[in-house]
Amino acid sequence: MKFATIAIHAGQEPDSATGAVSVPIYQTSTYAQEGLGKHKGYEYARTQNPTRLALEANLAALEGGAASFAFASGMAAIHAVMTLLQAGDHVVVSDNTYGGTFRLFDKILKKFGLAFTYVDAREPHLVEEAVQPETRMVFVETPTNPVMSLVDIAAVAETTRRRGIRLVVDNTFMSPFFQRPLELGADIVAHSTTKYLNGHSDSIGGALILNDKEDILRLAFIQNAAGAILSPMDSWLVMRGTKTLAVRMRQHDGNGRLVAQFLAEHPRVKKVYYPGLKSHPQHELAKRQMAGFGGMLSFETGSLKNAKGVLEAVRLCTLAESLGGVETLISHPATMTHASVPEVERNRLGITDGLVRISVGIEDAEDIIADLDNALAHLDR
Repeated sequence: MKFATIAIHAGQEPDSATGAVSVPIYQTSTYAQEGLGKHKGYEYARTQNPTRLALEANLAALEGGAASFAFASGMAAIHAVMTLLQAGDHVVVSDNTYGGTFRLFDKILKKFGLAFTYVDAREPHLVEEAVQPETRMVFVETPTNPVMSLVDIAAVAETTRRRGIRLVVDNTFMSPFFQRPLELGADIVAHSTTKYLNGHSDSIGGALILNDKEDILRLAFIQNAAGAILSPMDSWLVMRGTKTLAVRMRQHDGNGRLVAQFLAEHPRVKKVYYPGLKSHPQHELAKRQMAGFGGMLSFETGSLKNAKGVLEAVRLCTLAESLGGVETLISHPATMTHASVPEVERNRLGITDGLVRISVGIEDAEDIIADLDNALAHLDR
């Protein structure tokens, strides 16, 4: 079966009791047992819930994995995967990573004995050079948030396989519709389901998808023991979202290309970060590694004053954190998503005070462009 068919049907068997086509929301904390040790496969909802299990089967199929685990947020999922490690272990991380991921690693997990080295993962040889005897994991985002740098997953996977190290790829920006890290050699895929998988800005969640049998058993234990599970209602909302993932991602991609081209040609825009532009230094890798370019992009206005002017002048675009919803969201990474990253490091990565990030929605592209054009018209040349 092809992607759109899998998205609609994987894990979505009609309810055995009623025939309901939509998986029911099993809003229960526990399950009646017929006798001691006799039950229907469900004992306690932290451990098993039919709605969550249906979503997990769906996500595993979409990413081409053997198993999936759904968590209460994207950060809960990333925290769970890091608990596969132990004190003294070392992790190589792509340096332009989401601010929340950096905060978890730098402010919390370092205190428990994990060590992190941040490298420019655009260059696979720098990843390999950062590997130490204690390295047990490489963690990358691609494209990165918010400057849209790419990591050559297959090239990095060649290193991690040879060294016996797990490769974890945060695939939130692309979704499995445009990028399949497991097929490129990754060991574990992470998602904030809050974003494109849900797609409607009405749920918070996270997921991990993988193939390794030993890690599957360990993550099942971690999910149950730590308890940061995705609720039945949120599981159902994400499943509703994945049914239209193929349709939505095509529209995000089409709109993203048009908006990026408009901004690239605008006299008041200094630079546009979008892998779909031929001017992007990794455009050829994007064409090889991804099936599309998606709806995420950033652009440089030149100053905090200009960025503030754009953010406060837009009317259709909504000033808000998050991304991946059907509506166009616009944000200021330096003070919002990446405020936890030190200013010197932000500037080194290109996350300047003048940088604006857009999650291009699925509205009519002409309306999005008109809104941005109006906002940019008031800026100094």
